[in-house]
Order: sequence, then structure tokens, then C-alpha cells
Amino acid sequence: MHVIFLEPAFPANQREFVRALHSVGATVTGIGDRPVHSLDNELKSWLSGYEQVPSTANTQAVVDAVRRIQARGPWVDKLECTIEALMYTAAETRQATNIPGLSVEQTTLCRDKRQMKQFLRARGIPCARIADVSTAAELVAFVEQVGFPIILKPVDGAGAHGTYKIDDVPTLQRVIAETGLNGRQRGLVAEEFISGHEGFYDTLTVDGRVVFESVAHYYPNVLEAMKTRWISPQVVVTNRIDAPGYGELRQFGRRVIGALQLGTTPTHMEWFVGDKGLYFSEIGARPPGCRTWDLYCHGNDMDIYVEWARAVVHGHAAPRPSRRFAVGLIALRPSQDGVYSGYSGIDEVRHRYGDCILESHFPAIGSRTAEVGAGYLGHAWMRVRHPDYDRCREILDDIGRTVKVWAR
Repeated sequence: MHVIFLEPAFPANQREFVRALHSVGATVTGIGDRPVHSLDNELKSWLSGYEQVPSTANTQAVVDAVRRIQARGPWVDKLECTIEALMYTAAETRQATNIPGLSVEQTTLCRDKRQMKQFLRARGIPCARIADVSTAAELVAFVEQVGFPIILKPVDGAGAHGTYKIDDVPTLQRVIAETGLNGRQRGLVAEEFISGHEGFYDTLTVDGRVVFESVAHYYPNVLEAMKTRWISPQVVVTNRIDAPGYGELRQFGRRVIGALQLGTTPTHMEWFVGDKGLYFSEIGARPPGCRTWDLYCHGNDMDIYVEWARAVVHGHAAPRPSRRFAVGLIALRPSQDGVYSGYSGIDEVRHRYGDCILESHFPAIGSRTAEVGAGYLGHAWMRVRHPDYDRCREILDDIGRTVKVWAR
């Protein structure tokens, strides 16, 4: 099978998808925006060909590259993309070049949050009320209909980037000014705020059948975590997925996948649970971000990348996750914006938890810090695992209290 893979080199774990496709016998041609000589030899060894484009977000450039690949052969069977920001480009390219896969319509339902939630609400899946907002008047009208608090975010945003929680009139007025809604039209989405604990449910799905699933929790919820400097936010993957409390969530996720008629694809579904029960937040027909699949590999004694590749290339996959470990990520933010000036507590936590620490990242002293909301891998971070979920959380909490990241 000949598979085109859109963007094999960035972010860093994209190479793992290429490795996996090559390992199961696929012929892989990459499309990326960097010159082929900048790719390392190992990555190039997994590729049978490569097309450079000015931008992987430029659909016409990608379409032209695919047509060049099709013209020289061999026959192209699939075009795969695992990056949220390039999903539309991939779907539109498939449509233009007659390559099967996730359609433009399905991609729209997995990217446009308003259409997504209206579609699922119509099929009985609990979702927050939502509306397009392009002017200040439309935002005010939505608040009058739903009441405070609400969330305002980009139509196709990922995570909490560009997202506001609006609790009262002064905050509403400030957000209107900051977003420019009082002076020009903007493509934003206003959404009823659903309070409760937040997490995500991920799958690998083959012909609509879930062959692998995983549940993770955010501590605290994403919006709070991305806005508050002193918090060291965590993502923790449970190894207790068979516990009775997760049964409703697992069935809920299958309802969403079925409603969207997703076939062979990874999925990443965000959810809330609180006083109103279990609510759907959003879904992407892609793997989760922050290299979370690496956590699944570490926690389950398996290679989820290879299982995905088997599904793509051979039409079947049979993962056997061990669920041996709970695994978690903690982001460690600098004390202020500026440049990194030092660290403390690293040796202490390595001495305490050396066998549990999987990997860590500490930016070089003197390098510039990122903004507070840069994401879970935007600053220093550590990954850990432990057979007991509660102990895994305790270790992450202790790391958050002990390790300090200094900037000046």
C-alpha cells in the first residue's frame, strides 16, 4: 500500500507515524514544508519519496504535490494526516485527488464546534448550547439567552488557545474590546459553560469499531490551567478503565463516533461530568496532542503507532493494552516571563521517584520563556508512571510542589 503522509517532520513525534507505517510494509511518501536535506537519515530511510511545499496549510500546494506523486506512481491508496491544523487541507486534498478517507463533511463536523454540537444535540447527545458570534451585538444576545458564565473561543481552535471564560458584564465588555468584536466582524463561537470535572476519551477505531480506548483526566480543567501561572497542570491517564464509573463514558464515546460515522481513524473526545451529568465537549478525528500516544505506549506495554499503521494499511488492528501503569504529564511553568535562569528540586524528585520518571524536559538556561498558555509541553515538563493511579497522582503533585522553574 502506498500512503502519503502529510507533514512527517514537525512536531517531533510525527516521525513515529512514518516509522510505524514503514514497519508494517507501507510505501510512504511525505509532504512537508522543509527541504528534504533537513530531514535526518533515519526519517529519510522510512520514506520512499518526499515533496516539499511552501506551506502544508496551503491546500492547492498540497493538491499539486499529490498530483505529482500520483503521476509518477505507484498508485496512491491513502493520504493520512494526524495534525489538527492540517485536517481541512488533508480532506480537501483527498476530495480533489480522489483518495478515500475522512471527507470534508466529516472533517467539518470534527473541527467546527458549532456544527459539531448542533449535529450531536440533534441526535440526543448532551452538549452545551452554542452559537456563531461575529459581532458584539450577537455575543450580548447569546448571553441574554443563556446567562453567565459562557465561553468564547475560535471556531476551529485547539485546547484553550484564544479562549475566554466570561462570568459577568465587566468581563464581557473587556473581552469584546480585546477580541475586536466592537469594531469588526470575527469568526468566534459562544458556548454555554458547563461546570464539572474535565477529561478526554481517546480511541483507535477501525471501520467504526473501537479497538483501543483510553481515559485521561485534567487537573485542573484546561481553561483554568492555561490561564494561571502558578498552577502546574497535569494530564493523568487512568489504568482503571474497566472500573464501573467509566462504563457510561465509554458508551457515550461510542455514540459520538457512531453519530459522526467515523471509520478507521484515531479519535480524541473531550468531556465534562458534573451536576448536569456527562456532557460532550468536542471531538477530533486525530490523535491527542502533547505526545499523549507516547504515554499510552509507556502505560500499556504496546506500540499504539504500529497498531494505527496496521489499521490504515491492513484494515485491522488488535491492540492488547496491559493497563499495567497509570501515566501522567506535569507542566512546570517559569516564575515569570523572560529568560530561564535556573531550576531547583530536580535532583530531589529524581532521587525520590527515579524509577517512575519516564522522561523530562527543561529548557536551556538563557532561552526565552513561552507565554503562560503555551500548552502542556510549552514549558518544562516531566512524565511519570506508576502501577497505582492514586500514587501516580501523588507523585505528580509532589513534583509540582518541589520543582521550581526560575526566570528573570
